[in-house]
Amino acid sequence: MHRQIAGRLTGRITKWIVLVGVLVIAGLMGSFSSQLADVQNNEASSWLPESAESTKVADALSATVDPNDIPTLVVYSRDEPLSDDDFAAIEEQAGKIAEISGVTEAGVLTPAKAEQLAATGAPVPPLVSEDGEVAYVYLTFNFGKDGWAKIPAAADEIRDIATIDGVQVHLAGFGGQAADAAEVFEGVDGALLGATFLVVIVILLFTYRSPVLWVLPIVSAAVAYTVAAGVIYLLAKYAGLTVNGQSQAILGILVIGAGTDYALLLVARYREELRRHEDRHEAMAFALHRAAPAILASAATVVVGLLCLVFADLNSTAGLGPVLAVGVAVTVLVMVTLLPAMLVICGRWLFWPMRPRFGSPEPTASGFWSRVGNRIVPRARMVWVVTAGILVLACLGLFKLDASGMSTEDSYTKEFDSIIGQRILTEHGLQDSSNTVQVVAETDRFDEVTAALESVDGLGSLTEVRDIGGGRSYVEAALSEDISSPAAFDIVEATRDAVHGIDGAGALVGGGSAFYLDTKVASNRDNLVIIPIVLVVVFLILIGLLRSLLAPVLLMGTVVLSFGAALGISTVLFQEVFTRLPIFDNADGFNYADPGFPLFTFVFLVALGIDYNIFLMTRIREETATHGTRRGTLIGLSSTGGVITSAGLVLAATFLVLGTIPFVFLTELGVAVALGVLLDTLIVRSVLVTALNLDLGGRIWWPSRLDADNRPLEPEDDEPTKESVGV
Repeated sequence: MHRQIAGRLTGRITKWIVLVGVLVIAGLMGSFSSQLADVQNNEASSWLPESAESTKVADALSATVDPNDIPTLVVYSRDEPLSDDDFAAIEEQAGKIAEISGVTEAGVLTPAKAEQLAATGAPVPPLVSEDGEVAYVYLTFNFGKDGWAKIPAAADEIRDIATIDGVQVHLAGFGGQAADAAEVFEGVDGALLGATFLVVIVILLFTYRSPVLWVLPIVSAAVAYTVAAGVIYLLAKYAGLTVNGQSQAILGILVIGAGTDYALLLVARYREELRRHEDRHEAMAFALHRAAPAILASAATVVVGLLCLVFADLNSTAGLGPVLAVGVAVTVLVMVTLLPAMLVICGRWLFWPMRPRFGSPEPTASGFWSRVGNRIVPRARMVWVVTAGILVLACLGLFKLDASGMSTEDSYTKEFDSIIGQRILTEHGLQDSSNTVQVVAETDRFDEVTAALESVDGLGSLTEVRDIGGGRSYVEAALSEDISSPAAFDIVEATRDAVHGIDGAGALVGGGSAFYLDTKVASNRDNLVIIPIVLVVVFLILIGLLRSLLAPVLLMGTVVLSFGAALGISTVLFQEVFTRLPIFDNADGFNYADPGFPLFTFVFLVALGIDYNIFLMTRIREETATHGTRRGTLIGLSSTGGVITSAGLVLAATFLVLGTIPFVFLTELGVAVALGVLLDTLIVRSVLVTALNLDLGGRIWWPSRLDADNRPLEPEDDEPTKESVGV
């Protein structure tokens, strides 16, 4: 039945129908995929759930404080005190900045104005440092709900205006950070896709040793990305799917990497069948019939694993799952329709100069992985025990992992303008007035709230108390620490402790640092909830696929061990190597990790790493019915070893491309996933899983009686033959 369906997809006429049909769909989706960046939502406030305290504060202040306000600072500094002429120029420039479209408020506090304000008894915000070397203009952008995309252009206008000879000028605050973030991701989609395709092409050239065969997997991957991006655009625009710059960047990497993996497996099986079938249409029918179940099972595991992210509290994480799941689902559909059709249309010449001729021997029967399997046979138990022990030791690096979060400065691998401006403010004892703690409470208890706030170390002067209606009021105070630093989190927590204890006040604490703290809390919760869910879901899929209990337990154990080893090794690598690399202008961030780093790494490694075990174990199961588990293990390893290794190299290389983005989180994620994938393909799958199969034999399928005799390897079975591999 399955072979009939496969044959219909690649028949002499239907292959052309499939080709035209997929290309037409790709053409229709192309116009939508090019607009995907237009529906991105990179606004940080949309990432948290409604239950977060900072979200409740934002909702309470929505009628008073416009949530679309983007406070921004223009920092001026000299190596000596600023002169009167400097202050005059700054004041003049503040007036010009106020006229920029989107600026709703702008001003500067010169020393003369500060003296006049102090004489009235009003609080004086410290906008000039005590040494007189630093001053800043404060302003507020408001471009409406989707206005974050307009920040870069406005920032360029400010930089054109704010120039004084001998004075350094930096854009800081939320607006400065948004402008720098835009620079980080500007053109990143095109650059990432280009770099990823280049890496994949090089690997495919070495894998296929053909100057033309690589074109078809690349074309298929490009079509898959176009269709996937178009579908995601429609879901984001009309179904409320959240897409941001980070998820779009990972989407391209995942589609190309996973798509190439599926292509490698299919092409390898097709080449194998071409040696047994003279008619290429018949060969593809058999190849699809035998390879498609493993490919579809693998893709289903990835999709379901990614969809588990919808249970996350953090909206950005919950939105990432469906985006990537759609990408993988579309990719696998393209790879089992368009790619087979194009392969059959082109014929055997694609494999030139190593064309698989009908009746020629299968080279994998005596290849490298066949020899590896034979070396494991006489000492299988020792091999898996030693291998598992080494991986356990690698997991010890996890004790060095600090996923408590990073300051703004530590978040990037290079120094951006807003980071320099922020550092200058801190070094000269100025508070970032754009980063405040916002406190909402019942009006009749606000005197007690104010008194409690004045006792919190690290808070600046309180603003005037403002009535927000409904019997509630609010007040703000600037923070003395970087917005996303642990020190700022400590101040927020101290503030919450101080006001939450006031009976009847109903006090809530929000603001920028509170947002980042709540993000950390949500990430920690997601780590504890999502990881077990993914493990259970993938375990159930493996049970259904392998029709066994013991094999899925062991496979899940190997993948978790691989994850721990990858995270442990990468943590040591980041802290002991990356922090010393001269290629990074700012490498201190590698001493830390984002709270979501363990979860993202886990999901990608478990969902993707289990792929290779599925590819291997489904082939072993296929061969076990005829040859027994131990013999089937050697056949499965020898026949899938090369293609799985190539697939692992492709996926690892594509994730490493994330390291080209000067963002610590994505660099760490790319390196950790790449390392984990290499461990899976080169050690876990080829050595650990193979040794376990050879040691346990038919017992691996318990409680199934697939290999009830648990046949041992006979001496003459030490090496797979051409005929046995081809069965």
